[in-house]
Amino acid sequence: MKHFKYEPRRERPLSRRRFVRRLLSHFGLACVVMAVALTFGMWGYEHFEHLSATDAFLNAAMLLGGMGPVNDPISEGGKLFAGSYALFAGLIFLVLAGIMVGPVAHRVLHLFHWDPDV
Repeated sequence: MKHFKYEPRRERPLSRRRFVRRLLSHFGLACVVMAVALTFGMWGYEHFEHLSATDAFLNAAMLLGGMGPVNDPISEGGKLFAGSYALFAGLIFLVLAGIMVGPVAHRVLHLFHWDPDV
């Protein structure tokens, strides 16, 4: 978890090597979050719509990617799940964007505000 601790304003910016490691750790966290969200979506489509694992994966992945579902839900439970999962997928997209952009934005702002003379 030390990679998620950002250096304060008065500290020297991270070296390029440590910054790349920070980016990779954030990428790893984003992959874990996406895998959990994808697993949840697959479970829901298998449980409520009785889709095969492959079709459940396709629908969940398409929603997480912002494309929309492939199979239209038929059951009432499936419709409620699909709508809820679509909202959840939109939120996960924003979370993943924040996880991935956070280190880059911090570095850019840190380089602008860091004073090497202090």
